[in-house]
Amino acid sequence: MPRLRRMLVILLSTLAFCYLVLCVAAFSLQRSMLFPAPRAPIALPQNQGFSRLPLKGDLFADTFYLPALPGAPTVVHFHGNGEQLLDQMDLGGRLHAWGLGFLAVEYPGYGASPGSPTEDGIYAAADTALAWLRAQGVSPERTVLSGRSIGTGVAVEMAKRGHGSRVMLVSPYTSIPDVAALSFPFLPTWLLVRDRFNSAAKAPELRLPVLIIHGEQDTLIPVEMGRRLGKRFPQATVETVVGAGHNDVLERSGTKLVDRMAAFALGGP
Repeated sequence: MPRLRRMLVILLSTLAFCYLVLCVAAFSLQRSMLFPAPRAPIALPQNQGFSRLPLKGDLFADTFYLPALPGAPTVVHFHGNGEQLLDQMDLGGRLHAWGLGFLAVEYPGYGASPGSPTEDGIYAAADTALAWLRAQGVSPERTVLSGRSIGTGVAVEMAKRGHGSRVMLVSPYTSIPDVAALSFPFLPTWLLVRDRFNSAAKAPELRLPVLIIHGEQDTLIPVEMGRRLGKRFPQATVETVVGAGHNDVLERSGTKLVDRMAAFALGGP
């Protein structure tokens, strides 16, 4: 019996050590998994709608801006974690065709912007871009906050800070720890995740009209998570897209869903 007990202790100790190593690895590598950070193939021109806003130190945030027609709102869009600023030009052009303004904000470490992406760093870039937009004469009442995937957490945080009057979320999540738990149910994600983007906790205090669009075949962020988040907002409309996944939810419908977003941004239900 003593030998069996000793072997059991050794086995349990080994398993505990391996689990601890796994937790340390997950904690250390989490930002490389959460923020793939594609880089821009070219230096962005400082014209044609592109501009560079200084951040702290030597950092800066690139933006892409199309002014609104007189009286129309401006959509401020925060992209997904596998995208970059250059990928937002088509969406901007399609919304601008409705007369809407469009401002897309690059994240630190993405595209041509230096630095490393973190939740606080992305919020700082977003705050700076919105302050710049105010200097252009666009008030929060004429600002519609928009986000896709990881960017939905940025849009929700900016809404919490009073930067907009409406919110549009494409493929949103409740929180990053919740998303991580789907892929790593054996890890204590609520203890390990540093960049939490906890939209579910912020949603009840946001008494703004919210439009949520989610693909029914989304295997990265399940549609049920989008529906669950929608129930947390006091004024949310959740629209699901049959057959759409995570990366093709807007593209799959041609212009239909972007037109839906434009109508909502202009004050529609």
